[in-house]
Amino acid sequence: MAAGERARRRQERDRAVAEQAAAREAAAARQARRDARRTALVGWVPRPAPVESGTLAAKRRQRTGLVIAFVLALNVLVWLGTGEWAARVLVLLLSVLVAPIALSILNRK
Repeated sequence: MAAGERARRRQERDRAVAEQAAAREAAAARQARRDARRTALVGWVPRPAPVESGTLAAKRRQRTGLVIAFVLALNVLVWLGTGEWAARVLVLLLSVLVAPIALSILNRK
């Protein structure tokens, strides 16, 4: 009876191990399908560049923010100060052209 009991327990353990292995395989298959689907959907989107850290990068971000704030403030002042569309468009175009130049001058390495 003891041998039959041991054999039954061993079969139960083997069955439990097989069920766990099947569950792990099913989970791995689901994860693989999920990864393949995500790669297919998002693979063509470029990943963002890593964010620079450190004091120099913080200073560069601060200068960039100040230039953008200045350009926006200038455009708002011109928009509110003049009623002529030509002046508004001219300042807008000049700010779009001059802002990158100002940023490259300020952020020169």
